[in-house]
Amino acid sequence: MRNGNRSSIIRRLQITEGHLKKVREMVERDVYCIDVLHQLQAVEAALKEIDSLVLNNHLNTCVVDAIKKGNSKEVIDEVMAVFKKSQKNG
Repeated sequence: MRNGNRSSIIRRLQITEGHLKKVREMVERDVYCIDVLHQLQAVEAALKEIDSLVLNNHLNTCVVDAIKKGNSKEVIDEVMAVFKKSQKNG
């Protein structure tokens, strides 16, 4: 993973951890369910953004390297498998 990407992803993960901690605290305090759901939606959005950053990094580093080495079918199949799995979970 490229250093700039790694730093950005780590920072976003730290922010997301903070949001998730807040959700746990809200549940412990028995906060109004809709407020908890709003916070959970923020966590989900943050995780989707992190997914996007990791995928972008992967495409621009690992995939490019694999294609240059002649392993395009394998790496494309791998990315497609992750994509298909995300469609089932979405």
